[in-house]
Amino acid sequence: MAVVKARKQDIDMLARLLRAEAETEGENGMLLVGNVGINRIRANCSDFKNLRTIPQMINQPHAFEALQHGLYYQNARERERRLAQRAVNGERIWPGKFSLWYFRPGTFDNPGPCPDTWYNQPKAGRYKKHCFYEPTAKECSNVYNTF
Repeated sequence: MAVVKARKQDIDMLARLLRAEAETEGENGMLLVGNVGINRIRANCSDFKNLRTIPQMINQPHAFEALQHGLYYQNARERERRLAQRAVNGERIWPGKFSLWYFRPGTFDNPGPCPDTWYNQPKAGRYKKHCFYEPTAKECSNVYNTF
């Protein structure tokens, strides 16, 4: 059962984002990107207030670097559609379970260390080259109540 409303075109849009942001991180890496996106829609806090849909979340200014690259604008593939649907259905894994932010430090070939905080929020963990950050309960207790 979906935890956010998603039409077929929303699933395709999210699938394209997962691929463009984290294809080199494998299926779990792409699912983690989906976790962060769905968390942003459901949490309604911090930089993500009033996001209610997948298109709003993806098109939020400066939210995803992948929108600046051609891979995002290619057709969605079935593998990524399945991952997008899993994220929409509420499947969450660590370190994206409650995360609202992620980034890849360093260069593509030489990932750097994860800072302990990002936008003043504590590190939840790392998956391959990406670092994930959860909000504090003070910043966004709502993200912890989204089950």
